[in-house]
Amino acid sequence: MIRRLPSLTSLRAFEAAARLRSFKRAAEELSVTATAISHRIRVLEEYLECSLFLRKVRAVELTPNGLTLFTAVHSGFETISTAIKHIQKPRRQSVMLSTTPAFATKWLIPRLSLFQEAHPDIDLHIHTSNTPVDLNSGTVDLAIRYGFGQHAGAVGTLLLEDHFAPVANPTLLKTINQDISQWPLIHFDWHRTLPIDLTWSAWAQATGLKSSDLSTGIRYYEESHAIQATIAGQGVGLLSLLLIEEELRLGVLQIVAEPSLKGMAYHVLKSNQDPASEAATIVEDWLLCIAHQTR
Repeated sequence: MIRRLPSLTSLRAFEAAARLRSFKRAAEELSVTATAISHRIRVLEEYLECSLFLRKVRAVELTPNGLTLFTAVHSGFETISTAIKHIQKPRRQSVMLSTTPAFATKWLIPRLSLFQEAHPDIDLHIHTSNTPVDLNSGTVDLAIRYGFGQHAGAVGTLLLEDHFAPVANPTLLKTINQDISQWPLIHFDWHRTLPIDLTWSAWAQATGLKSSDLSTGIRYYEESHAIQATIAGQGVGLLSLLLIEEELRLGVLQIVAEPSLKGMAYHVLKSNQDPASEAATIVEDWLLCIAHQTR
């Protein structure tokens, strides 16, 4: 059934005049003349066949019928205003951040609660892969990668530098032979060729041993799995000190011997073609700030 209602302009004029108790102030609020307000209310009174205001010299007062209508109209406008604000509320921004599984597990994820607390209006999506992503595809906003910061189609900003050293579970340390060549070793595969050697072979050469002396042991495909195996006491791992900083601080792992190998660094990467969104810039700034605090 079609409901016949007065014009919206008349109802707006009436609501403003009734709320402000003044035709003049209603006119100022609605950016019209006082004469226009008076005309619209008169049209509304003619439509309703009753008076809505008692007109006085310096103000107006509602009649009983006017009060009844004002209560309904004011509530209706408030409901409409609330609905419009809800509809027009800015959409939550989202950012896709890609990084390696090991970095995500050991460094990034433990700190994400800090990001959510600081920026509850941004949805941060974490993509993990050992395969570099195309930052110009429009799918990923930022990436954290290990290297020297030189990546095709991207610009990089230094995040964290890294070192590698032999580490082990303290319980295992009590049982292993002093002869380094007899250590139970844990290896993991790098998923790409690195410009520097960060394997047991490189550490052997740094200590004057033969590469063949440190070639046996358990081998894992993922760096994060090698870290967990070392924590579990399966052997001595040549691990990133950056990724196990918490375990070292708590004494869950200990450095077994020197020297450490200077690794490369993690960089925050973004497209060199498309400008980063405001939300992506916020994420990048947060990462750099947190990294600076942990150096």
